[in-house]
Amino acid sequence: MIRMESVTKRYPDGTVAVDRLTLEIPDRAITVLVGPSGCGKTTILRMINRMVEPSEGTILLDGEDIQRQPVTRLRRSMGYVIQNAGLFPHRTIVDNIATVPRMLGWGRHKARARARELMERVGLDAALAERYPYQLSGGQQQRVGVARALAADPPVLLMDEPFSAVDPVVRKGLQDELLRLQAELGKTIVFVTHDIDEAVKLGTKVAVLRTGGTLAQFAPPAELLSDPADAFVEDFLGADRGIRRLSFFPSGRLELTTEPVVRVDATAERIPDARPLLVTDADGRPLGWAEPRDLTAGDIRPERLLPYGRPFVPGTDSLRVALDCAVLSPTGWAVAVDAEGRVTGVVSQQTIGEAIRDAHRADAEVAG
Repeated sequence: MIRMESVTKRYPDGTVAVDRLTLEIPDRAITVLVGPSGCGKTTILRMINRMVEPSEGTILLDGEDIQRQPVTRLRRSMGYVIQNAGLFPHRTIVDNIATVPRMLGWGRHKARARARELMERVGLDAALAERYPYQLSGGQQQRVGVARALAADPPVLLMDEPFSAVDPVVRKGLQDELLRLQAELGKTIVFVTHDIDEAVKLGTKVAVLRTGGTLAQFAPPAELLSDPADAFVEDFLGADRGIRRLSFFPSGRLELTTEPVVRVDATAERIPDARPLLVTDADGRPLGWAEPRDLTAGDIRPERLLPYGRPFVPGTDSLRVALDCAVLSPTGWAVAVDAEGRVTGVVSQQTIGEAIRDAHRADAEVAG
């Protein structure tokens, strides 16, 4: 566990980056630091590994004052991931990842074997091992950065806006990969971001900081969204925090219906008198929406089908995802599929709305 006790960082010109911060960062969890520019997020991260020394206060790692540890030993116990990966351009990918083990005295063969193992773990093709950073995409470089930080199996991982320089699709993939890795490895992660959606998705607990480096609130994401500490936190979370809160309500209890679902090879007698109709292929995977008048037995014309949008997986995805799927659907109905992509039913915006109200009531009863 990392504990910060009344930590302040004051620069010679009088600027206070962090002001009397007390924070307990739990083991084997992701703690996210979030806040506006100038709130001291990166300074806090750098004080934890002594790249920046605090002006006042104490930082404890497993009960020991980090000031009493040799700085090289401290830093080698912590992986560090930054924006744009910070890779060595003249080293191959496998040798970039093997950097810290080699510094710790590992033999070249052992260090490279560990690097190749980690490439697989973070989702990098083994064929990339002998390439150089400039030959990789931004998302691939960030994966290399994560692998390098994990190479010596440090108990603590510090991550400073590691995914902010990549496009939204790649960023989502990297976030999902980090959550998967954390489920497997159980590291103590301190993650800095300016993106509240990223904070809510990744954080076991989220620390919201004010400009000037003071702590506004430290809580699990669901609590943060449901009960912001003050107007500053509420404003920072944004006007759509209610939608974000739906990420913590499961979709597994949604009442699905298969009545409007027909297979592409359905006969006229088997086409229900309902609108709209979701057409699937012979294996049950969605093709698109149609009106009954557009369906001719055994002669579905794909060019006349409306797109079915993005499906969701009940029990895996949240009510937020289900609602998003319904809102984006041209018919207002969300398509539910199983893990193999086969349709298990559809659900209307109205039914999702009722499920949201039920979830809020249940949440209020638990809180009460």
